[in-house]
Amino acid sequence: MKTSTYCIAAVLWAIAMSFSMAQETDQENTIEFLKATKERIINEEKDALKQEVEQINRKLEDEEISYEEAETLKNEAAEKRAMNIENRLAIVDNKIALIQRNGVEEEEDSIIVIGLGKDGETGRSIFGIQFNTSNERKYDRRTYSDFVLAVGLNNVITKGESLNDSDFKIGGSRFAEIGWAWKTRVFDESNWLRIKYGFSFQFNGLKPTDNRFFVDTGTQTELQEFPEELDKSKFRIDNLVFPVHFELGPSKKIEGENYFRYSTYNKVKVGIGGYAGFKLSSRQKLKYTADGEDVKEKLKADYNTNNFIYGLSAYVGWRETALYVKYDLNTIFKDNPTEMRNVSLGLRFDMD
Repeated sequence: MKTSTYCIAAVLWAIAMSFSMAQETDQENTIEFLKATKERIINEEKDALKQEVEQINRKLEDEEISYEEAETLKNEAAEKRAMNIENRLAIVDNKIALIQRNGVEEEEDSIIVIGLGKDGETGRSIFGIQFNTSNERKYDRRTYSDFVLAVGLNNVITKGESLNDSDFKIGGSRFAEIGWAWKTRVFDESNWLRIKYGFSFQFNGLKPTDNRFFVDTGTQTELQEFPEELDKSKFRIDNLVFPVHFELGPSKKIEGENYFRYSTYNKVKVGIGGYAGFKLSSRQKLKYTADGEDVKEKLKADYNTNNFIYGLSAYVGWRETALYVKYDLNTIFKDNPTEMRNVSLGLRFDMD
């Protein structure tokens, strides 16, 4: 899967390059940039090959494949990466030749950028399709937008108990988050501090232990033992929240003849902040066997859960990947005598 993603990214990135560079009105700067791009292409493919070889070596160490199979896979990976480099460099060389022969076209009213990779101007990621309605490059661009995806483990902090005593399965309880974020530079002449804000859909799942499920008794929501042997018991709360983070970290200043940009690609980023929003739904999924028949129940109800969601979150990352933690300050249930709060730990992917 990872290998195919790299290949798709390489192709789409090359297509994106051929479209996006049409907005550059300075021929000399454009050619210089394209020449620098060739070095980045080589480094990207080398990094991808290194990761593939490491995966093959792990399989060899685990005796999943033989030495001969490992060598064959390594040779195939090396050949593929070499061809990727050759093809991608050829695209860039052809673009340089085209610009040298015809100059940079300036009559474009609308530029469509298609890609999954890096934007040429800033090193930021391209995700999907971008529409630029003007071919004029802004001198200073302070705000960018990014697609956000996060996945990982989910659980509950119960007052007076540790996670070791959790009523929920550590590995089976998971969360996911998907959203969109904007990032704005705070200071005019420095990019060490940014504000990142946006919206996200959170999906927090919990799998109770000991054949239990949630029951709303009217006065509180509690875990009770299910009368049948459960194959699956999962409780999920879906939220819409609006996160705000202060992001700190170094960046590289890129200066052109009529513009400048700050790039945080290949730099460590630290984000500290929180979120607030509201619950969209709460539901429970049960699977069990009764009278020889497989039964699946999907129960959607209020379960006495809090409608207002707020909490703290933080991340530490490099490139597009970050270690991400979030903690709800609100209790999961409104009137329960025991306070339970959701906590999540996982990976966050910002196409940034």
